[in-house]
Amino acid sequence: QVQLVESGGGLVQAGGSLRLSCAASGRTFSRYAMGWFRQAPGKEREFVGDITWSGGLASYADSVKGRFTISRDNLKNTMYLQMNSLKAEDTAVYYCAVRTSILRNFDSWGQGTQVTVSS
Repeated sequence: QVQLVESGGGLVQAGGSLRLSCAASGRTFSRYAMGWFRQAPGKEREFVGDITWSGGLASYADSVKGRFTISRDNLKNTMYLQMNSLKAEDTAVYYCAVRTSILRNFDSWGQGTQVTVSS
């Protein structure tokens, strides 16, 4: 069982930056990877990026590649999403998720944090 809490969302102007945090607790030792997803109004949830916990290898959706960076602090059990050059289409609720095993998909979720990018 893993508990996830996102923070850092807010209102930002287009072209600006924001950093989201995801604090994990509970059975953190069992995680294989952590990731970020987002859901805009009227849209399905979409994959943003993820990072393997042990190796720290990150993958990103094409829509954010080059602008977003995922990192993690193993000692703090925290994952970060650094968002630069934000666009209006980045507006969404951002969710943190954990993948406990390579045999599983992401199945534990945080409550989400709102990111709004204005013109």
